[in-house]
Amino acid sequence: MTGDVQIYAGDIAYTGTRKEYALGSRGVTEGGAIYRYARAGAVALAPGKLTVASTIVANHENIAVAAAAAAGASEVTVTLGATEATLNQYADGYLVVNDAAGEGTAYRISGHPAADASASLTVKLSDDVRVALTTSSEVTLLANEFADIVISAADQADKAAGIPNNTIPAGEFGWVQTQGVCSALADEALAIGSTCTIGSSVAGALEVADLIGEQAVAVAIQAGVDTEYRAVSLILE
Repeated sequence: MTGDVQIYAGDIAYTGTRKEYALGSRGVTEGGAIYRYARAGAVALAPGKLTVASTIVANHENIAVAAAAAAGASEVTVTLGATEATLNQYADGYLVVNDAAGEGTAYRISGHPAADASASLTVKLSDDVRVALTTSSEVTLLANEFADIVISAADQADKAAGIPNNTIPAGEFGWVQTQGVCSALADEALAIGSTCTIGSSVAGALEVADLIGEQAVAVAIQAGVDTEYRAVSLILE
């Protein structure tokens, strides 16, 4: 599908094991709130708790291209590091060229088979290779930022994804809110108008942003009470 998806209360509340849209698809409500279509990771996601993107697999980062891929090719074969890849783990994600021929380009992944650790993996692309790759090229396999999302840890070391308005069971698909008025768990007292970021003391919570470089997640529109849920306006993409 292309363009935004018009979603309603029933859509937001629905979760399931069948993938209905591409991961990251934007859903817009009649009131203008924005959601993204996501898949929960190994732990269920709770309403009002901030989620973050899954961690990059270190052994799938800066890996070698196993065979040259000419401009116009629709797939690229890479050599994995010492971690296996599961079936379509990177579907809707990206192959990012880090170094050597083709560096500075990125391609959306449509799918791929499973592959053992340290084995070759052929990745099918949604768009053709624009700049030829050689066996000297190094790439990273990057999962979609809304694939296998998890409740934020209290370390501020991840990219915020969004906040679900209902429980999304582990491994199931559903919508997480990224813009608009939302109920969110507070990690500390939140003054109205303050910019909020990932909480550093409580998993899934927000706190006032006070350092340069902290990700802006929301603006408080109700005075926040530590450990309680309060209204914020999300400002994620």
